[in-house]
Amino acid sequence: MIELFYDLVFAYMISQATELLHNLQHGIVGLNSFLLFFLVVIVFINSWMIQSVFTNRYGQSSWTDITFYFVNMIILLFMTNSFSVTVFKNLRIFFVAAGLLSLTLGIQYLFIYFKTNEIIDKTISITFFKITMIRTVFLFIGGFLNNLFGFIIALLGILFSWILPAFTGKVTKKHPIIFSHLLERLTLLIIITFGEMIIGIADYFKPASFSIYSIIVFLIVAGLFFSYITEFDHLINEKQDNTTGNLLIYLHYFILFGLSLMTVTLKLVNEPETNMVFANSCLYGGMLLFYIGLFLANTYNAERYKFKLNEGIIIISLILIGYMINIFTLKFEWIVISSAIVVLLNSAILVKKLYQN
Repeated sequence: MIELFYDLVFAYMISQATELLHNLQHGIVGLNSFLLFFLVVIVFINSWMIQSVFTNRYGQSSWTDITFYFVNMIILLFMTNSFSVTVFKNLRIFFVAAGLLSLTLGIQYLFIYFKTNEIIDKTISITFFKITMIRTVFLFIGGFLNNLFGFIIALLGILFSWILPAFTGKVTKKHPIIFSHLLERLTLLIIITFGEMIIGIADYFKPASFSIYSIIVFLIVAGLFFSYITEFDHLINEKQDNTTGNLLIYLHYFILFGLSLMTVTLKLVNEPETNMVFANSCLYGGMLLFYIGLFLANTYNAERYKFKLNEGIIIISLILIGYMINIFTLKFEWIVISSAIVVLLNSAILVKKLYQN
């Protein structure tokens, strides 16, 4: 239950981070906004992943665990309010707060190192302690220097801590994660993201703006959600033995970033100042990222539910066709209609896979 309470902070974070992409400059979202968005989301979600994997392996719902959760929630709430697109060059507070969060995550692993008698758990805990300490030191340096050099140092620390866990499989597979628990946690994170998407399209359902296109926009969201739950609630095999869960974690970055791009675009695409080429590209770019994430999950699917190459080609082709049609029209109505058709057809392909077998 404490994990669910902890996730509420991330619901707020996703909302705040998505706002970074609502800042239009000459009809498009500026490069600074995109960079800051990806930076912020990677820091938060990487921290969420490290905490979730720790709980998966070593969590006991003890008072110590609960205390760390509460401390981390306080830091996360502060971090969520310490960034905005207007202070891209002044991320000092954010870096220092993120460093504190990394420090608390590292301390949890250090406790395990001294507590356990198992050699493999000592190896795993000291490995993740080192990873979190690298990020802690680099973020503190970036925060205290507060200049371009400091920003680069902090960025390197963030990227290292994001990428390094992918290379721990040789060690972590000796103490595999509980796959079903990790899948449940990641699914909840994506449901939170879908919640932000629902909030993003809510303006279409005001009495003054409601139309048939409001329903079509909702069908896009519903189709994406249906695709996601078909893959991760039905096609996937939850009984995975001796797995690190690394692939499951990293493929969800594609899904998360894809949904975030689509969330912003579905809101901006009906605004007169929006550059429609940009909006169409973001919408279908996000859609492509989303389905790449689903394809990568094919590794975990039950054997009878494995995707065939031709099915993947059809889904990618539908996305490309939808994108090209919209490039020639660049009308709000065409964009939402074609997007709904593409998403619903792709969803139907996934459902067909389920009922075929």
